[in-house]
Amino acid sequence: MTTQAEDHSSDRPVVRLRPKGEARAIRHGFPWVYADELVIDRRTKAMAPGTFATLEDAERRPLATVTVNPLSKIICRVMDRDATAQIDRAWLVGKLSHALALRERLFDQPFYRLIHAESDGLPGTIIDRFGDVAVIQPNAAWADAMVDDMTSALAEVTGVTTIVKNASGRARALEGLGDVMEVLLGGIDAPVPVRMNGATYMADVMGGQKTGLFYDQRPNHAFAASLSRGARVLDVFSHVGGFGLAALANGAQSALAVDGSAAALALAEQGAQAMGATDRFSTRKGDAFATLEALAGEGAQFDVVICDPPAFAPAKPALQAGLRAYERVARLAAPLVAPGGYLVLCSCSHAADLGQFRASSTRGIGKAGRAAQLLHTGFAGADHPMLPQLAETGYLKSLAFRLD
Repeated sequence: MTTQAEDHSSDRPVVRLRPKGEARAIRHGFPWVYADELVIDRRTKAMAPGTFATLEDAERRPLATVTVNPLSKIICRVMDRDATAQIDRAWLVGKLSHALALRERLFDQPFYRLIHAESDGLPGTIIDRFGDVAVIQPNAAWADAMVDDMTSALAEVTGVTTIVKNASGRARALEGLGDVMEVLLGGIDAPVPVRMNGATYMADVMGGQKTGLFYDQRPNHAFAASLSRGARVLDVFSHVGGFGLAALANGAQSALAVDGSAAALALAEQGAQAMGATDRFSTRKGDAFATLEALAGEGAQFDVVICDPPAFAPAKPALQAGLRAYERVARLAAPLVAPGGYLVLCSCSHAADLGQFRASSTRGIGKAGRAAQLLHTGFAGADHPMLPQLAETGYLKSLAFRLD
């Protein structure tokens, strides 16, 4: 019996792996095909970015439904292991509903990452939820082309009333896509207050970094906050006050937030005000490295120091420079930690694995003349699930040390 999906798939193009292409990896769940693994003829080169196709192995056996982008080094992304799947609005509803079921089990309030790209079956797509507001980052060509269907399906599944498209950054450039920021549904004219770990954060979904808030650090905020009762806390690369405000919510004596963005620090101050903690919160705008050096020159000491920098090694070519930067952060931060205090260091660079990041951090602490115990290793929260076959989805690392 022929199904509707089979009828549909027979009309779409076929792309084929080279004889030495990674068919086994695709069968075992790897979600990408690189350009040098695919037979690329004139027909394939002429496909519009985001075209859906049937992927076959070298023996012409169907492997999966994929989306093709001839402009990208990741020329195919697996959409569905079913080679006859129909990628339409109903398919999106199914994926979103499956993802929502997990988040509703994890959280009692609607503040979380709803879609974590390949890990949730929507390749190259990020969706963060802020109550009745959602932000879509369509970082793959297929998602950009289907953003209207995605908006409609998202509103149906979640009930959100405002949806923002935040389409900017390195990932889109690699797909040949431009930068766009627009409201797709509803309207918004102010930051959204988000309660998390007892703190209040102000998420600027239209003008902030990424989607406006970094949900991935939620469990690491909580662990650092558990070390911060009665403590003097320094939060470096603070963005909107992620670690510092969580520490204040857990009874920190004071928190100083350091960031290069005046807008981010203003949002952090709004969060502290919403918590009634302005008397214990202060900010300092400046380059993080220069500020760490300046604080040392001032003889400043803190009981807890947290450094959560941007990705110093976003890709393999930047790995060695990134590892040196992580070492430098540790070397400059360690002298600011009072004896018996705590140093929390983070990396969101998927190119630097946990072992490399840990080695760079401990080397920096050692060069600062401090001895350390490693107390805790943290990762992204469960609303950022990892696809086991794709290391890039497990990018976040957090190390908590106790210094002598």
